[in-house]
Amino acid sequence: MADNGKTVTVTDDNFATEIEGADGLALVDFWAAWCGPCRMVGPIVEQLADEYDGKLKVGKLDVDLNTRVASKFNIRSIPSILFFKDGKVVDTIVGAVPKPVLERKIQEHL
Repeated sequence: MADNGKTVTVTDDNFATEIEGADGLALVDFWAAWCGPCRMVGPIVEQLADEYDGKLKVGKLDVDLNTRVASKFNIRSIPSILFFKDGKVVDTIVGAVPKPVLERKIQEHL
């Protein structure tokens, strides 16, 4: 997946600092390289990271490489996008959804 410099690669090791320790709204895209729908959502997540730079922290977590965090949040289907506000989960979207659906959730929680 291309990294535009605005997204953070989130791992089992840095999740607590990067997401649970973050102030404000954060979006985490739980994905895997072999997942077709994840590849459809990935570019949308990158666009949102650009468009909401400074207002929204965007992280990407590869579930195959980071099983502790995926298990902690009971990720059973990917893509799963979790929204965190001040380190706490406030919303979840499972499956590939169009950009306006994600934008509505962001606006709802900003």
